[in-house]
Amino acid sequence: MTYLLFAIGLVALLVGGEFLVRGASGLARRMNLSPMVIGLTVVGFGTSAPELLVSVQAALAGQPALAIGNVLGSNIANILLILGTSAAIAALVIPLRSVWRDLGIMVLATAMVWVMLLDGTISRFDGMVLIFGLIGFLASAFLLGEPELPDESALPSSLMLAIVMTLGGLVALVIGARLLVDSASEIARTFGVSEAVIGLTVVAVGTSLPELATSVIAALRRQTDIAVGNVIGSNIFNVLAILGITALIAPIPADPRFATVDMVWVAGTTVLLVAMAFALRGVPRWAGFALLATYALYVGLTAL
Repeated sequence: MTYLLFAIGLVALLVGGEFLVRGASGLARRMNLSPMVIGLTVVGFGTSAPELLVSVQAALAGQPALAIGNVLGSNIANILLILGTSAAIAALVIPLRSVWRDLGIMVLATAMVWVMLLDGTISRFDGMVLIFGLIGFLASAFLLGEPELPDESALPSSLMLAIVMTLGGLVALVIGARLLVDSASEIARTFGVSEAVIGLTVVAVGTSLPELATSVIAALRRQTDIAVGNVIGSNIFNVLAILGITALIAPIPADPRFATVDMVWVAGTTVLLVAMAFALRGVPRWAGFALLATYALYVGLTAL
């Protein structure tokens, strides 16, 4: 039964990702917004729903380390694993002219959380600061985003259908991710893998599976704006919204290792993405394989 649930979760991810990409492209066309804006907001935020659920549940259950570790681990996985996999399939173009502002917000949000972690707690006041930052990001994305209409072939025929496909895709992604995380954790336990390793790898990657499915399908469909925007938007949402909402519910005490070890990886991968955007104007296939190799190194070091 566990292996069957794993298979069902995988199918739900693939189907949900396909519906989400098609629906999001349709939304961009019907609402006169660019695919990048949709990727940064609707897709990026929607695919971060598992991280939000896990972090809020962890905060309410008195497991703050899981709440913070889930967000930091997911942000690392988003850049190294998800962009790496997507680029290995098809080279990604980063439209610097339209995304430089969002890259800056991602860097600023990362720096803010690093500073907040230095005193050992993300307080309710810190949570309020993060939420205000989220509001500013949303306003800039919608007010300053420039329309760039996608090819209408294979897009939903109406705005209502686009909304239904987008929401249906998000629901399928969240359900699929939940099934995969639970079944993969159970399978890992049967092979004697420790809870710590499961939390740092299976849970972090599992909650990032919607982003992975969405970005991979977008790359296969050569809709790289959605693939890149999904990762940038998800990383911003993870920091500003998920940690912000979680801290408002309950202040989050932070283990010192988050500031001294994990944030180094988060900041390093963030700077790496910005460097590729400016120097390479995207993520070529060779860089995708390099990102995947780096993620394998990160998982190996974490498991030690």
